[in-house]
Amino acid sequence: MKIAILGSGGREHAIAYSASKSNKVKKIYCIPGNAGTSEIADNIIIDINDFENIYVFLKKNNIDLVIVGPEDPLVNGIVDYLEKLNVKVFGPNQISSQLEGSKIFTKNLCKKYNIPTAEFGVFKNTEDSFKYINNAKHPLVIKADNLAAGKGVYICKEKKESYLAVKEIFGGKFGIAKNILFEEFLEGEEMSYFIISDGNTFKYFGSAQDHKRAEEGDKGKNTGGMGAYSPSRLFNEKLEQKILEKIIKPTLKGINNLGTKYKGFLYAGLMIVKNEPFLIEYNVRMGDPECQTILPTLDTDIVELFQSCIDEKLDDIEIKWTEKKSLCVVLCSNGYPDKYEKNIIINNFEKLNLNENNYLFHAGTKKKDNKIYAVGGRVLNFISLSNSYFNARKNIHKNLEKLNWKKGFYRSDIGYKVINK
Repeated sequence: MKIAILGSGGREHAIAYSASKSNKVKKIYCIPGNAGTSEIADNIIIDINDFENIYVFLKKNNIDLVIVGPEDPLVNGIVDYLEKLNVKVFGPNQISSQLEGSKIFTKNLCKKYNIPTAEFGVFKNTEDSFKYINNAKHPLVIKADNLAAGKGVYICKEKKESYLAVKEIFGGKFGIAKNILFEEFLEGEEMSYFIISDGNTFKYFGSAQDHKRAEEGDKGKNTGGMGAYSPSRLFNEKLEQKILEKIIKPTLKGINNLGTKYKGFLYAGLMIVKNEPFLIEYNVRMGDPECQTILPTLDTDIVELFQSCIDEKLDDIEIKWTEKKSLCVVLCSNGYPDKYEKNIIINNFEKLNLNENNYLFHAGTKKKDNKIYAVGGRVLNFISLSNSYFNARKNIHKNLEKLNWKKGFYRSDIGYKVINK
């Protein structure tokens, strides 16, 4: 079969790599892809929100299955658009995608179905927001209501930081924000929990701990993610039952009550407070870099999984996992998450030790004249599977040293909470 994967990041390279191992797949296209995907797929340069031209390409090339990687086209309704044209597509529809597209939609759903989450307030302008800040207890969490590529979240320790956050959000730093969300600050530890759903049945699809801050020790500015490890050190059977009963099942029920079914990946960003899970936010796709961390541990044909979800036959499939631990470190351009140089050449790929336990997934890269250039903030994802997180990180650091890219940086402490305990 022929498949098309929408997106250009590390997540999409990881999905393409997993799909390339399927006996069902004869040809892979990535729209638009990156330098890494070009090794295993044909990159097609079409904007991921240009639904009409995407469909023209899909029809012309007789594509059997489409996998949507990033959140933007999902929230904009690409699944609904393609399904009406009888294209088989994996991902949630536009109604379901509001779980990520509008944080306020999700908060209201939490309120209606008694899903544990932080106390919150919603404001539509700077003046009312400032009034709230004047009387608010700090630290305070402030979020842009719209999509912000994982970066529209502020944890403000003082009022002056809160004022600045409001100015930046309403000033358009993350696109047009009609609303701003204030949340109580929860003291605990974050955990990412994933499921895959066919609308009737859902199954566990991994847990992880992401590292959002740019600097060592979880300090510095918020990013799209500097690295992750899987499974999360917090994950256990007792906690999972609480997550399922208090958060996942009520959410899926809420979506069903809107007259639709949730199909695709669902990523619950959780705060674990004294062994109790609280929902921070939902993403309606795999996380990045969690996807790159989790997929190498998958021991089941991913394309079969995608097909089973579309056909509502997920219950027939047993999802198998390797027992190895996985860790990912993201190599970023100097200056990220602020301004950074683009079109910088990266050499020494031939020196890397890549095998069934050590992987490299590209993100912000492009290939030109057989040379690879950095064109994004997050550039490369180094992943290693091992019996210990310590050894996994050690293997990654060896590869990073071999690459020796002077124009980039990475956090050397990914997984420190589980390695340094």
